[in-house]
Amino acid sequence: MKLTVVGCSGSFPSAESACSSYLLEADGFRLLLDMGNGALGELQRHCGLYDLDAVLLSHLHPDHFIDMCGYFVARYYRHDGGRAEAIPVYGPEDTERRLVQAYDDVPDEKSMREVFDFHTLTPGSFEIGPFTIRAERVCHPVEAYGFRIEYGGRSLVYSGDTGPCEALVDLARGGDLFLCEAAFTHGKEDIPGLHLNGRQAGEHALRAGVGALVLTHVPPWTDPQINQRDAQAVFGGPVELAKAGAVYEV
Repeated sequence: MKLTVVGCSGSFPSAESACSSYLLEADGFRLLLDMGNGALGELQRHCGLYDLDAVLLSHLHPDHFIDMCGYFVARYYRHDGGRAEAIPVYGPEDTERRLVQAYDDVPDEKSMREVFDFHTLTPGSFEIGPFTIRAERVCHPVEAYGFRIEYGGRSLVYSGDTGPCEALVDLARGGDLFLCEAAFTHGKEDIPGLHLNGRQAGEHALRAGVGALVLTHVPPWTDPQINQRDAQAVFGGPVELAKAGAVYEV
């Protein structure tokens, strides 16, 4: 699997990165994980607007899904070649209504469905193209999912947004690459059930026995170097900071 970091900033875009969005490719199939603020523009550095095969949304906070409104415009109002065919979109319950509400001026109530083929996520396993996906609820104020994505005997685990969570440890167990949020700073923020700090991300990686840890969703007001240091203090494997444009072979 080839993983490209389209955007990795938490809460709102930074000067260096759009918000959460990750392009995963295998066997010519392109799956996009999340499409937060600014991601649609950055995505075009890595693939064409109409080259995606499916979209998988972890939850419905704007920094993870709001650029789907712009993507609707690109697919619905495309003039060259006509309206794009409906692309599978997997998301929490109410994804369609939230997108219609956010866009606010769709031509009619069926417009989103004409270009997005909505599928409601529930805990469990399913297939998207060549990938086997396992989705599990994680600890966040809204309905939110972490994902384990497997292909060819290899596994990528994406935390989405979550506070400390046993389900995330189980999801990540033995994973090859753990793409884990680290929005908070150890010893600074302490808000239950919202986000992880760098140390907690390292603890989850250690307990799960993953091969490598990549910290992501670090907001502009958080020092990523501190979070990397805190994760390294508890997890003995490789720890990197996600950067826009970075590519990983999983």
